[in-house]
Amino acid sequence: MERELALEIVRVTELAALSAAHWMGRGDKNRADEAATSAMRTMFDSVSVQGTVVIGEGEMDEAPMLYIGEKVGNGQGPEVDVAVDPLEGTELVAKGLNNALAVVAVANKGQLLHAPDMYMEKLAVGPSLAGKLSLDDSLDVTLEKAAAALNKPLANLTVMILDRERHRKQIELLRHVGVRIKLLSDGDVAGAIAPAMPESGIDLYVGSGGAPEGVLAAAALSCLGGELQGRLLPANQEEYERCRKMGLSDPTKLLSMQDMIGSEDVIFAATGITPGEFLGGVRYFADQRAETHSIVMRAKTRTVRYIRSLHYLPNKPLTMIGSAAE
Repeated sequence: MERELALEIVRVTELAALSAAHWMGRGDKNRADEAATSAMRTMFDSVSVQGTVVIGEGEMDEAPMLYIGEKVGNGQGPEVDVAVDPLEGTELVAKGLNNALAVVAVANKGQLLHAPDMYMEKLAVGPSLAGKLSLDDSLDVTLEKAAAALNKPLANLTVMILDRERHRKQIELLRHVGVRIKLLSDGDVAGAIAPAMPESGIDLYVGSGGAPEGVLAAAALSCLGGELQGRLLPANQEEYERCRKMGLSDPTKLLSMQDMIGSEDVIFAATGITPGEFLGGVRYFADQRAETHSIVMRAKTRTVRYIRSLHYLPNKPLTMIGSAAE
């Protein structure tokens, strides 16, 4: 993949974020998601790739655009797998809460896991713990190993987990052993990336969340030197068979980074819609301008770029907006 592609992908996430941010706090998560999806799909037409969506808004009969298998890009440039989440955190935007993102990951063709839309058990860590823990261990053992590897007492370990009823036992155990807990209302991708961002103060991300979001987070962590291990959690025989049809001979095996994103180059880009752990949200100014904060990363070079863009917003559709990165 060409390095210029990284900046082209940022334009895609920027437009999706601008479109979704219009619906912030308005209580309509579906309209926000539709706006982000439509904008992202439109901007992809200008990107120089021959792309195939492998993680998107659903199957062809479930989503009008950015569906799994859809071809995106202008038909020029490399053949790539594309994983998208136009609005990661629909409820966050609807309620005006933090950590909503527009996200895209791109890898060479055949590299990204075609993750089915189901739960995935996850263990995400930053560079200091990469390769030192295992999802096969119980949570208490994982915490002990993490504390020893980081040379800190359990009481100084900070763990992030989604605030869900299905995590009740894990949260009780975390409190019993005395670690710090940061409960996350939504925003599974941002949560899994947090341990690799020093400013977040998070050591581990545990629990279950969406499988597609797991692949997106794995793409980001590969650029940051972190690690995500996953295991699909099919809820019934139908979901189990769906995994098999998508090429997973053993749907419940432990998935490594290589299983999820391959061993070649990956580009990850995200733009903040609402303020979050490591990106600011969309801000509007009185002179018909808006500001976005984005991150774009490449696994091959481990380059991480933060981009602050000012967009001129005349009275025309968002799909016609240009941007200038400062």
